[in-house]
Amino acid sequence: MKHFVVTIQRQFGSMGRPIAKRMSEILGVEFYDRDIVEAAAKRLEMPVDVVKEEEEKAKPQPSSDRFLRMCFPLSDGTNSTQDEIFRVQKSVIEEIAKRESCIIVGRCSDFILGNRPDCMHIFIYAPYKQRVYYSIHELGLGDKEARHMIHEVDKARRSYHMQYAGFAPGDPRFKHLLIDSSLFGIEGTAQYLAEGVRRKFADDPEETETHGI
Repeated sequence: MKHFVVTIQRQFGSMGRPIAKRMSEILGVEFYDRDIVEAAAKRLEMPVDVVKEEEEKAKPQPSSDRFLRMCFPLSDGTNSTQDEIFRVQKSVIEEIAKRESCIIVGRCSDFILGNRPDCMHIFIYAPYKQRVYYSIHELGLGDKEARHMIHEVDKARRSYHMQYAGFAPGDPRFKHLLIDSSLFGIEGTAQYLAEGVRRKFADDPEETETHGI
């Protein structure tokens, strides 16, 4: 396969992270998520918990002008610490994408790598009831906690993405594929998406003939 990078944004409870992890196993490439936070924390000489906390403080931004965001990605909605964390994480993501084929979850990776032809951008979602079910049975949360987390985490992720990318995580204008994970389940979705990656980045179109979706 050619060099490739898959970015995955997801709704909380859609099982986007385990799906991305499974995809990396199927495709034989590295999977990056919290590793990016840890790398940024190390470069900034900050505790990992501080970096995570600052990420969640971004305020919702009304602008959806991607050109303006590319020119002026930082605004008054964040403080200098948040902006510096974003800059460092951006650098880490760019270095990883240049170095190796991989799967990157979250952190505006779809925006940061938006102009690269070797990238495939995916958004994973699921119906609310299914997300509650996954949160309880896969993540071990109670019903009330699951519903609270779905609301709060989705809000935080959307705010962060709007702040730095200027568009929502699931905006179809900036995605190659949006998929409901309840359609095939965790394993099935991972297999389906991995096959899509194989087809898009095959060195030879005949490579895909040995794999069935």
